[in-house]
Amino acid sequence: MTAKATKKRTPTVTEQRGEAEFRRWTPEEVVALQLLPYRSVRVLKDRCYRREVFHHRDGGRITFTADDLRRQNELGAVEPLSLAAASSA
Repeated sequence: MTAKATKKRTPTVTEQRGEAEFRRWTPEEVVALQLLPYRSVRVLKDRCYRREVFHHRDGGRITFTADDLRRQNELGAVEPLSLAAASSA
């Protein structure tokens, strides 16, 4: 079939989310897309070497999965003061 005869399929939102679960980001992509609060690739890699950031070592290369990014972002979450006071009372 020719390119004109076949329609190019655009993925739906749920398909895009599903693919993101299996995608791996490099430290350069994480800094460029601002997925973690680091502005320097060198600082992010140093934190990974010191095992301060959730990551994977695939064949000696540092990569991040969607789960790694979620877990790391949960560490920086701050609970509102009004909720913290209500739960402790």
